[in-house]
Amino acid sequence: MADFSVADVKKLRERTGAGMMDAKKALTEAGGDIEAAVDALRAKGLATAQKKSSRTAAEGLVGVAVEGTRGVAVEVNSETDFVAKNDKFQDFVRKATTVALELANDDVDALKAAAYPDGGTVADKLTDNVATIGENQQIRRIKTVSVDKGAVVSYMHTAAAEGLGKIGVLIALQSEAGADVLEPLGKQLAMHAAAAFPMALDADSLDAEVIERERKVAAEKAAETGKPEDVQAKMVDGAVKKFAKENALLSQIFVMDNKTVIADLVAQAGKAAGTPIVLKDYVRFQLGEGIEKEETDFAAEVAAAVAG
Repeated sequence: MADFSVADVKKLRERTGAGMMDAKKALTEAGGDIEAAVDALRAKGLATAQKKSSRTAAEGLVGVAVEGTRGVAVEVNSETDFVAKNDKFQDFVRKATTVALELANDDVDALKAAAYPDGGTVADKLTDNVATIGENQQIRRIKTVSVDKGAVVSYMHTAAAEGLGKIGVLIALQSEAGADVLEPLGKQLAMHAAAAFPMALDADSLDAEVIERERKVAAEKAAETGKPEDVQAKMVDGAVKKFAKENALLSQIFVMDNKTVIADLVAQAGKAAGTPIVLKDYVRFQLGEGIEKEETDFAAEVAAAVAG
């Protein structure tokens, strides 16, 4: 008996672009493990692209707020996009984000326990919203960034309202430069991050498990070439370095000119301002990233019910 379903095959094909038989074979060999099947298809060159978990798979809103040299991003999920357009839900996300900014604590439970502006706690208001709106809602994650001196600049892509939308970005710039320099630079960097999907600030900050996974895929590809082991080792190292460079914000190529490295862009801005500028930290929250939302095939359900 197969350790996977038709839905698993569909999901694998959507993520990789692989053919039906290749997807089924990969899942069979991986014992139904979708992530392992994705890696196997990539190693064989059968995956047309890595989606980087960028697909929106849950509804709700991302909220961002900035005060002085500190900013915060908060993601609150709902079951449907309809609720995300609800004034009551939007008001909750906006106020919860403001509370998170004052709290300066990235722990979701701490935010839920904090006082809500209209009375009670954030958790109380969330519970009330669920009862009133009639749909499950959850505070998923929080991240705060700050600098000692400089600016935190926010950007919201596909905004639903002021400070609310589907992709929220914060850029923290440490510098003695004025707002006339840092604000436009921060906005450019935030728009880049929204489009380029960096996984970390720099290569050293990339998740070790992600790097190890890339190394294994690269090693499988190199082994298939049949080249000497020392050549294969260089191929693997090169592939991993390329991956790190393309996925770390500071080493990415600026999307607006397709030639300047982000670190160089920041350095050039500092030189022009006559004082150093450091890109200290950033946040990029995309609504629902990494969450798999179950898709229902209504026609199939009806057919199954009729068949008994």
